[in-house]
Amino acid sequence: MAVVFGGRSSEHGVSCLTAADVLRALDPERYEVVPIGISRDGRWVLESADPQRFAISSGRLPEVDDSGAAVALHPPDEGGLVVTEPGAVPRALGEVDVVLPLLHGPWGEDGTLQGLLEVAGVRYVGAGVLASAVGMDKEFMKLAFAARGLAQLPYVVVRPRRWETAPDEVKGEVAELGLPLFVKPARAGSSFGITQVDRPDGLPAAIEAARAHDPKVLVEAAAVGAREVECGVLGGLAGARPEASVVGEIQIDPSSGHAFYDFEAKYVDGSASLQIPADISPDATDRVRRWAVEAFEAVDGEGLARVDFFLLADGTVLVNELNTMPGFTPTSMFPQLWQASGLSYAALVDRLLQLALDRPVGLR
Repeated sequence: MAVVFGGRSSEHGVSCLTAADVLRALDPERYEVVPIGISRDGRWVLESADPQRFAISSGRLPEVDDSGAAVALHPPDEGGLVVTEPGAVPRALGEVDVVLPLLHGPWGEDGTLQGLLEVAGVRYVGAGVLASAVGMDKEFMKLAFAARGLAQLPYVVVRPRRWETAPDEVKGEVAELGLPLFVKPARAGSSFGITQVDRPDGLPAAIEAARAHDPKVLVEAAAVGAREVECGVLGGLAGARPEASVVGEIQIDPSSGHAFYDFEAKYVDGSASLQIPADISPDATDRVRRWAVEAFEAVDGEGLARVDFFLLADGTVLVNELNTMPGFTPTSMFPQLWQASGLSYAALVDRLLQLALDRPVGLR
């Protein structure tokens, strides 16, 4: 099997962290692992299988070393994985049974890598091309949720041409959302480029900060005073319906200075904690778990997803977003939710690989 990580998105380092923990969890007695890193400029290389190489050092996230042997993925009948050492003749490593793509963000989590694997006829873990693309683009994700009747916050999509040619019109539309609001890249994760806006004059800078990650921007009304809860979804084995994990809640230390669950709170300073199971009513728990599966099916999900919700003070549940490749370190919410549901980290990885191996290649 091949473990693919890194990639060209701003979540490159987060992907490397995920890969380190997956490599650590894989049983070498059961799996012959080929670690493949994708550099920030898109080069595929053979990488180290040592998880220690992908650790945060001096506050810096790890990166793929692009000086290694180049790797190309071919259909099985054309050699599978082919490696080219500098100055050497290409050699085939052989057929890959399954690929575990651990990339986050565009050019990996958005259907691009999945399309490549489909063309090569290689099985892979997780969502297919459509679900990956819809899950990456918050606009179309929200449209899919709306079609399913799932309640959400109001939002405005800001496309590059409109912002560049009619910014006052955009500001007028956004003003109808009220304050505070959140401005975020439409196709990014890990809270990169997100800004909470409390004053109208803060909107232009927030949009530009989001545009640094994605030319398309989503502006969304804030769920004031809401609790943030999350639920994991796994595809069912042997054609069974997807199943939902227990529900967890994200809690931010009020003394940390973080206004919301941003990148630093997630990965750097430990100011966020997870309460599993969430201390919410049985009715809210049932609704979150049911809606998590409905959101998964709304985007035609496969394999896995984490679905995030807002729980308002009056008990109203709102779906926020779905991640087709959620954070996957042992301290990430998704593995912890399944740990609390009775599935260890190693067993969770095994389950995902089994789902991929049981899934037919091609249209399904």
